Amino acid sequence: MRIRFTKMHGLGNDFVVLDAIRQNFVPTPAQARFLADRHFGIGCDQILVVERTSTPGVDFRYRIFNADGGEVEQCGNGARCFVRFVHEQGLTQKSEIRVETQSGLITLRLEADGQITVNMGVPRFLPAEIPFDSETNAVVQPLDVGGTRIDISVVSMGNPHAVQVVADVDAAPVARLGPLIESHPRFPRRVNAGFMQIVDRHAIRLRVYERGAGETLACGTGACAAAVAGIRRGLLDSPVRVGTRGGDLTIAWNGAAGNTSQPVMMTGPATSVFSAEIELPNNLT
Repeated sequence: MRIRFTKMHGLGNDFVVLDAIRQNFVPTPAQARFLADRHFGIGCDQILVVERTSTPGVDFRYRIFNADGGEVEQCGNGARCFVRFVHEQGLTQKSEIRVETQSGLITLRLEADGQITVNMGVPRFLPAEIPFDSETNAVVQPLDVGGTRIDISVVSMGNPHAVQVVADVDAAPVARLGPLIESHPRFPRRVNAGFMQIVDRHAIRLRVYERGAGETLACGTGACAAAVAGIRRGLLDSPVRVGTRGGDLTIAWNGAAGNTSQPVMMTGPATSVFSAEIELPNNLT
């Protein structure tokens, strides 16, 4: 089978984007792993699939597959790439679109300067909403990882995040602790592990070990979760500039006064790299 794709990235968090409207193809887990493989396939952190939707008032359906083949609920950097893709491919002329994801509806807006703003929805904090095994709703929760106790804040941005504050993000043990946090038994659906360094009240540096993908150069939902966690803990004020290894995002959230039902707004770039076709091996099912 031969399929057409576009390679894109949001601050180095890279994607294979598939148009499932004009070609009849959604990858199986094995096909997703092949496409994501950086040696034998195209190479990416996630595969994004653009589909039609039957929901009134919604423009598209958006599906996300991690490099390990698993389908996940949300991806912020991917969302920005999604809106640029549908514009460049002539699938819409709207500057603002509503998109259906596994975790609910999001609104995406292409700004006049080329940046993209995504209404990421309302963050969730209750342990059952993450999900996270805890008997309390405390903003800061203890977690025993590999014989070390760390303090985390749990946030769902449509997908689960565990954010910890570190003194120096460059020296943070992301490679060692990231996989242990991701697969910790207190997170029954696994979790994205964020390592956040506070720079000042409007700026942080961030690294994220993503569920099913490993450490990426940037994580949009992780940036949202980190900013929200910092604001809730009284460490940050909105808006927050989030510095990742791939570049900067701006996160705005007006939940500091206790009104946590406010949506999180994320603004940043999205870049198309190239479009091509690839032949899928016949033995992938």
